[in-house]
Amino acid sequence: MSKEEELSKINEEIAKCTRCRLSLYRTKPVPGEGNPYAKVMFIGEAPGRFEDLQGRPFVGAAGKLLTELLNGIGLSREEVFITNVVKCRPPNNRDPREDEIKLCSSFLERQIEIIDPDVIVTLGRHSTRYILGRAGYKVDSIMRVRGREFEILLEGRRRKVLPMLHPAAALYNPRLKNLLEEDFRKLRKMLSKSSRRTLDQYF
Repeated sequence: MSKEEELSKINEEIAKCTRCRLSLYRTKPVPGEGNPYAKVMFIGEAPGRFEDLQGRPFVGAAGKLLTELLNGIGLSREEVFITNVVKCRPPNNRDPREDEIKLCSSFLERQIEIIDPDVIVTLGRHSTRYILGRAGYKVDSIMRVRGREFEILLEGRRRKVLPMLHPAAALYNPRLKNLLEEDFRKLRKMLSKSSRRTLDQYF
């Protein structure tokens, strides 16, 4: 089965999922989208109102900012894979709860395994807490870990993880937007270092 087929199978399972109460409130589930062969995977927290209506991740104002930040370092949405730690919108845009994240996590784990990214960018504290928690890290504040490069064992191999603020937090706060831009520049450096290493293997 190709990566596209495997991801499509997960999408079908998510569409039928009733593991938690979030399935009662959704208009459309939001499994994620992008390049099945992406070297970089972005993991947000939960779909919002516009995502719930369209069934696509990061399509509101925060999504527009994410697209701008990607373009600013020479990447497009089509080159990366974008998803969330939970696949259905929590009511009134509240934060996803621990039990909801736990019940939804197997979908994310399988997506990581199939796409097999070198770098995972966690956007916001919930996805950061979940991913770094898999390696035993305790995250009590996104501000303490944002912009720091971690390397952890995840879904069968070592991967780099770069926590960042969620774009929604930076929409109306110029200081936080500056921090987010700084972290995207860090991501660009990580990717250029990684591509240089790949070239060194051939020459």
